[in-house]
Amino acid sequence: MARVVKSLGQGGQRRAEAELGWVRSTIRKGIHELESGFECYDNFAGRGRKAVEEHLPNLLDDIKTIVDAESQTDPTFKTTRLYIRLSAAEVRAQLIKQKEYSDEELPTTETIRTKLNQLGYYPKKVKKSQPKKKIPETDAIFEQVDKVNAAADADEAQLRLSVDAKGAVLLALLSRGGFNRIEVKALDHDFRPDEKVTPVGVFLPQYNQLYIFLVSGSVTSDAIVDCIHAVWTMIADQFPLVQTLVINQDNGPECHSRRTQFMNRMTQLVDEFQLNIQLAYYPPYHSKYNPVERVWGVLENYWNGSLLDSVKTVFHFAQNMTYNGVHPIVEIVKKTYHTGVKLTQKAMDELEKRFERLPGLEKWFVLIRPLPT
Repeated sequence: MARVVKSLGQGGQRRAEAELGWVRSTIRKGIHELESGFECYDNFAGRGRKAVEEHLPNLLDDIKTIVDAESQTDPTFKTTRLYIRLSAAEVRAQLIKQKEYSDEELPTTETIRTKLNQLGYYPKKVKKSQPKKKIPETDAIFEQVDKVNAAADADEAQLRLSVDAKGAVLLALLSRGGFNRIEVKALDHDFRPDEKVTPVGVFLPQYNQLYIFLVSGSVTSDAIVDCIHAVWTMIADQFPLVQTLVINQDNGPECHSRRTQFMNRMTQLVDEFQLNIQLAYYPPYHSKYNPVERVWGVLENYWNGSLLDSVKTVFHFAQNMTYNGVHPIVEIVKKTYHTGVKLTQKAMDELEKRFERLPGLEKWFVLIRPLPT
């Protein structure tokens, strides 16, 4: 083959491939033999063994069968599920027990682990994806939330804000789990220190803008409204056409629509900025659907391999993390908020006259309009 190709001159390899169907790698090997005087042998054995499923064609299906059973057995024998910890070693043991493989023909535990990963059964965290319960209004609330949010996102006269507070961060040399490329030494026993800080987030889902406020004291109704107030003050010039703020929240104890001080402060904000405010709450036990909730998971993963021993440390970590590729605006709130602030029933009854509550879902959807100036 090499002699024929060389006799064809320049372009001989291409012509031999097109006319005779010879593979160029074979032609090159022949030319190497011709020029060097050595005969080359293919070392097919050096390519390694074939994949285990070549020898055991049903192995992958049998692994799926075992894993998909979720490895739990009912002690009452009403189901066929097994109570086992689903590790690679256990899968191998069940292949022998259930599928009647011999120990000699099965690959090692490490190979089984590799096959589990290839099939998508790699280790995952337990997902908190099953809500505790539904209330009769849950589906109707979701339908209305989607309707309100879609209308807000499509209208330049409306702006949607997603607001929520993260769980309090304890400030001490405590382990938060996670990993770090340098050695991090935490206290060997965790305790509950007196000092803590609570991040409050205001997120603009349509514009990917995130604002985080670090509140050292209690996160009250006043604290939440002050954060919304601060954000609108910062972005008002960016949205000159906005006439309505749509605020997504989770109906928590400090911000639900029956909280007198929260509704009082929201009404004050409406009158100050001459904006409509539409409160649109997510159903109970479903707050994870609030867009800002996704921020907290990213933030926790970002700092969980470090020690958060001061507000300044929390501030810098929050400032340096990115959400969807963008750094948030972070502020430390130095004001101290007092708990237990509320309106009298008479004052709340008078304020209630200004609220336009959605019939049937009065608690979850409230529109507040400004008084004419």
